[in-house]
Amino acid sequence: MAAFTPISLDTAESIARYSPTPNDTALQIEKVQVEHRLQLINAWRIPPGSTILEIGCGQGTCTTVLATAAGPNGHVDAVDPGPPDYGSPYTLAQAQAIISAGTLGDRITWHNAEPTDVLATSGDKVWDYAVFSHCIWYFDNRDVLSTILRAMQGRVGAVLVAEYALTATERDAQPHLLSAIARAALEAHNPSSTANIRCLLSPAGIKEIAEASGLKVGDESIIVPAAGLLDGVWESGEVRSKSFVDEVGKRITSPRVKEMLLSSREAVIASHAAMNGRKTRTMDVWVASFTPVE
Repeated sequence: MAAFTPISLDTAESIARYSPTPNDTALQIEKVQVEHRLQLINAWRIPPGSTILEIGCGQGTCTTVLATAAGPNGHVDAVDPGPPDYGSPYTLAQAQAIISAGTLGDRITWHNAEPTDVLATSGDKVWDYAVFSHCIWYFDNRDVLSTILRAMQGRVGAVLVAEYALTATERDAQPHLLSAIARAALEAHNPSSTANIRCLLSPAGIKEIAEASGLKVGDESIIVPAAGLLDGVWESGEVRSKSFVDEVGKRITSPRVKEMLLSSREAVIASHAAMNGRKTRTMDVWVASFTPVE
């Protein structure tokens, strides 16, 4: 592998164009998402020529950034078990097909399967890095992460993680932090949930699981997302909406749990109102690397 050189955020728009963007507004949203992931790559110091196993690739935003970092001599195995017809305005299958048809296509192999199945059916293949970029909260429980990490033993050189830190350096990110807690509390009462916040693992919880799986923590840092990253807007908006109240009424029978969830929603509403019209920021992101214990 070549030596690592930081990737300029100025490349974000050109990388964003590899993903489907039906209009200028969508392109701008994707550009900010790409800029955030370029920050992750630079924190992880992924050099050209790397082979990467990406867990939870979704529609491929981080995949395009990883493929850019890997360069023509590297490769990304992008894994996601989600239904191919999931997503809007482009499904996973459509978005991945568009990326594959572009310049980065030959650097990426898509796997519509569980990560453990990919590991079990890939023989003795090894990767320089396994990447978990904003996917851990999608897992049903902490055992999912533990199982994947244990299946990776002896197969990856380092495990790279980015997940929300459950802290808000920017005060305007507080509604996002409160929304994540409220959403996770609701989904804990829905065994068949497919929501994007199901397992609210903290950095301390992730480190505990990683260490129990034979890994040691290396570099850690906190990234304060740019104001244009809209995850906080989207997730706090969902909790403030009437649909959240409807879900509570549909799924919760315990009066005490129902009051707790509705009060959690009120806390989000109050926090949002205190911003006096400013846009909700996205909470801090924890970035870490792990290597096998010798």
